[in-house]
Amino acid sequence: MNLYYRVLGNENDADGLKKKPLFILHGLFGSSDNWQTLAKKFAERYVVYLVDQRNHGHSPHAEDFNYDLMADDFYTLVKDLGLSKINVIGHSMGGKTVINFVTKHADLLDKMIVVDISHKKYPMHHEQILKGLNAIDLTQVKTRGNADKILVEYVAEIGVRQFLLKNLYWIEKGQLGWRINIPVLSREIHQIIDTIAFDTIDADTLFIRGGRSNYILESDYKEINEKFTQAEIYSIEESGHWVHAEAPAEFYSAVVDFLQ
Repeated sequence: MNLYYRVLGNENDADGLKKKPLFILHGLFGSSDNWQTLAKKFAERYVVYLVDQRNHGHSPHAEDFNYDLMADDFYTLVKDLGLSKINVIGHSMGGKTVINFVTKHADLLDKMIVVDISHKKYPMHHEQILKGLNAIDLTQVKTRGNADKILVEYVAEIGVRQFLLKNLYWIEKGQLGWRINIPVLSREIHQIIDTIAFDTIDADTLFIRGGRSNYILESDYKEINEKFTQAEIYSIEESGHWVHAEAPAEFYSAVVDFLQ
């Protein structure tokens, strides 16, 4: 699949030296739009590629959805761009995509940053979000406000609802559509929470976790360090799962310090 992406930053820095590429892969229900503010700052140092994964954002919708396919999509993009020794940030689902990609194409990687996710299997925890999204009938719902009135019955947190409703767009005047493929995400959600199986990964890896999130626990550190032989784990204590949005300054510093 040919993924949608956008590029930020000049190819050369002020001294005329070629900048390194930095790819960013979003999480479940997200898109490249969620990363634009930080990407603009990263673009001062790198050529930033903001990517929409399949069934999200402006990338195509498809009936098949799993990490092997998403890693293959990303590989196709990197090869079509003629790039190697890339740096990659992957948040949540995007982090698992990056891990799967590196198990197959470690030669294309310089460094990777995996944000608030690990390779392990997670318990099902998206039921209410998916119920809420599926309850919004866009043949009847004509405004984001009305969509929110339905979604609030399933998702109490206003920030999460705002994040989800960013996926609505106007197909034409009076007709909303979804950027995310809700039927396929609902059917294949077990693929997203499943483990990424591999022996070890020797690439330079930074895990950034939210201290108030339960996606990477201190009890996970031992296995992470065994499976990722060159891993660092950095905790942003005052952040939850959306680390880059909740603590952007500390997140930016942690990434740049690692990449440099």
